[in-house]
Amino acid sequence: MSSRAQVYLLSFIFIFIGIGLTIYKNSELEFPLLPGERKAIWTVEAKIEFKATDKPVTVSFALPHNPPEMGILDEDFTASGYGFGWDSNQQERRAQWAKRKAKGKQVLFYKVQVFQQSGISQVEADIPPTETKVPDLSPSLKTTISQLVTYVYNRSADNTTFATELIRLINDKEPIEDVQLLLGNQGLSKTRLALNALALANVPARVARGLRLEDGRRNQKLTTLIEIFDTDHWVFLNPKTGQKGLPDNFILWQRGGSSLLDVEGGENSKVSFSIIKNSQPAKSFAILHGAENQAALVDFSIYSLPIEQQNVFKSILLVPIGAIVVVLMRILVGVKTSGTFMPILIAIAFIETTLFTGLIIFLVIVSIGLFIRSYLSRLNLLLVARISAVVIVVISIMAGMSILSHKLGISEAMSVTFFPMIILAWTIERMSILWEEEGPKEVFTQGGGSLLVATLAYLLMTNQYVEHLTFNFPELLLALLGCIILLGQYTGYRLTELRRFQPLAED
Repeated sequence: MSSRAQVYLLSFIFIFIGIGLTIYKNSELEFPLLPGERKAIWTVEAKIEFKATDKPVTVSFALPHNPPEMGILDEDFTASGYGFGWDSNQQERRAQWAKRKAKGKQVLFYKVQVFQQSGISQVEADIPPTETKVPDLSPSLKTTISQLVTYVYNRSADNTTFATELIRLINDKEPIEDVQLLLGNQGLSKTRLALNALALANVPARVARGLRLEDGRRNQKLTTLIEIFDTDHWVFLNPKTGQKGLPDNFILWQRGGSSLLDVEGGENSKVSFSIIKNSQPAKSFAILHGAENQAALVDFSIYSLPIEQQNVFKSILLVPIGAIVVVLMRILVGVKTSGTFMPILIAIAFIETTLFTGLIIFLVIVSIGLFIRSYLSRLNLLLVARISAVVIVVISIMAGMSILSHKLGISEAMSVTFFPMIILAWTIERMSILWEEEGPKEVFTQGGGSLLVATLAYLLMTNQYVEHLTFNFPELLLALLGCIILLGQYTGYRLTELRRFQPLAED
């Protein structure tokens, strides 16, 4: 494989991996692409109350289990003096509290934090439907419901349309005779009538209970839905309107199951729900949620480091942004700079000093340094000694500027210490040699080019969107690496050379 083919292959691999990991973190781990995004967190508190009868007490309460379009962030169980355990099976998740002896009013609390997450409209058959159980009905009642089933069957095409038409007829303002008889004389509720009819029609169905999330609500009760199995998925239906799907901002609390709350050793039990909505930064939420799920991209990431080291890397991760600016400006535009990556270090210093102050400090130090360097050149010193002398001169200039600015009350100039003194010394040495060999024009060309590139790098590195992406999606640096490798193969004209060769184009 040729070197050019290897370059293209490596570049596309790096770009693909970088962008792919970024998309994964955004879609699956919910890291925000934009700074300042916030995530809504719903806190639901279930309050269980009952009166104990001075006997051993066992309380079993149904809990939400993988609710569609909702994720569980945290759970908390509070019950003074009670032991806690789980009473779960394949189809249901239940909490169990127990106490050897209790008397009087008892109050237990369950609190859960949930959040909205992208989901599918249909609920897959994660729980295979069992054989439809025909309810034990009297012959006359069974005959009447069978007539209703036959009537609805002829007006439907599948299980979903059958259930929808059945619910519509049951809730019609002027129901048909069979429905009037069943709801009136037989005393069946509308939900129970729908479930009995679905069972006689051999349509797998069950009761589902959920809670509509509304901020600041108290003493709420669960909403009942009917869930039917159609082909390969479950379909939720509103038993009052026949509308398919779950309502907006709705957490499914229980699917199937015989009861929501079972209390042994107590009486007059009830459960009520209170809801409150909070919001937190989407990034903090993604880190917490990813850590709880033990996501590798969170466990083995910068977020696992102490805060002090995170702040260091927040600046380090901006260096590749400056590198891509230097590559673009030198390879494609053709701007000359004093040193290859000196503009990046100057841009980092500008971040600490602000742009205007940094430019003034840089020009002052380099100007004084060039003047002193011109004197040192007359002493015929060796290179190492001359560079060392320039370093000491630069440090002296920086110290003098800091002291003078402090005495004059100019606090901005005290940030001169953020400039890399070794790089400044080498810059002064290079410019001095360039002045002697090429003249002042080339010095101003390369010096001005360095400041231009440093300024552009500074503007990009201080952009809040760039800072957010580099710190939260460091995988994008792989994509930058791929782009830089591709640019390294460019051998065409630079923009600054177009003017140089303009006479040839005119000819």
